[in-house]
Amino acid sequence: MITAVSSLIIHPMPWFLYVVKCHDTSLYTGITTDIPRRLKEHNAKKGAFYTKNKLPVELVYQEAMANQSEARKREVEIKKLTRKQKLELIRID
Repeated sequence: MITAVSSLIIHPMPWFLYVVKCHDTSLYTGITTDIPRRLKEHNAKKGAFYTKNKLPVELVYQEAMANQSEARKREVEIKKLTRKQKLELIRID
């Protein structure tokens, strides 16, 4: 006798690396699973301490990552870049 087994495929939630431009033109890099929610948090002063007095913030760059570990590694890479290198990456002035 053969019984059918239903297999459930679970797709992990994607992670994103993002860069926002603050009101003072500085750049902030972070990671999240939900960019729209995170932008709302930043602009409601519930985001990172760095951005609280630099509002509003505007999304200028994002990269999709397979998991949180990859997103954190990429975040560290980008945070090590100079401002000029970050601007080249995101192509803004």
